[in-house]
Amino acid sequence: MTYSMTAFARQTSEQDSGALVWEIRSVNHRYLDVIVRLPEELRNIEMQVREKISAKINRGKVECVLRFKASQEHSSEIMVNETLAKALVNSCQVVIKKLHQPSELNPMDILQWPGVVEEPEQDMKPTETAALVLFDKTLDELLECRQREGQRMLEVLQQRRSAMEKLVEQECQRRPEIAQKYRDKILARLQELQATPDMDRLEQELVYLAQKMDVDEELDRLKSHFAELDDVFSRNEPVGRRLDFIMQELNREANTLGSKSVDIKTTQVSVELKVLIEQMREQVQNIE
Repeated sequence: MTYSMTAFARQTSEQDSGALVWEIRSVNHRYLDVIVRLPEELRNIEMQVREKISAKINRGKVECVLRFKASQEHSSEIMVNETLAKALVNSCQVVIKKLHQPSELNPMDILQWPGVVEEPEQDMKPTETAALVLFDKTLDELLECRQREGQRMLEVLQQRRSAMEKLVEQECQRRPEIAQKYRDKILARLQELQATPDMDRLEQELVYLAQKMDVDEELDRLKSHFAELDDVFSRNEPVGRRLDFIMQELNREANTLGSKSVDIKTTQVSVELKVLIEQMREQVQNIE
């Protein structure tokens, strides 16, 4: 199974305590890099979130964001620290008397004093549980998205691989023709020069040149890499790094094929192979 490292998922849930919204996005990365952003009141679930991701994802930069909006019922509650408020009122009255001038206390000034208004204590355990359940759903959606995109990328890679194999097969069939054309070209050139060659020496030079321009080994290695690609495509594990290595090997053989070419069509095959390899490499960079 091939997975893409690029995906996005979003899930929402309404609870008695408020609304939960999970968003998870992932992009390509050499290793697994997890970023978790949580509201302060749900910070306790961070470790569990990280464990769930690492259990199902091997590579990619994964950003998880949880948004929590408390329900109106909970957010409208105001709790006053009556002991502190009373102490502040008494202190203010003492100061007013010492100033020897009448003054009225402003209740809003008292409420704005740090600690007078207290946040109502809430049991966040049910909300934490609901957030983790919702996270599982969001993560499953992300994995499905990564799998769909990975399948699409796999089809593209297989098309490019098949196109390369056709080019290599055509080149293999042309090898005898190329060798004969090269021999005929040399003999024709000698005739133009009206030279009488030493046939034994000529045959030795032709053999040497044939060895120098021989690309059978490169073509065979290209075929072996195609077989390895088929094997990797069928694996049910992360294959991105292995595919990247195969791309490097394919590119090396395509370059060698071009450097040994004495035929314009072989040079064109080398160029077309490198174009296909580069297209595959772009896709491979995003595979887990």
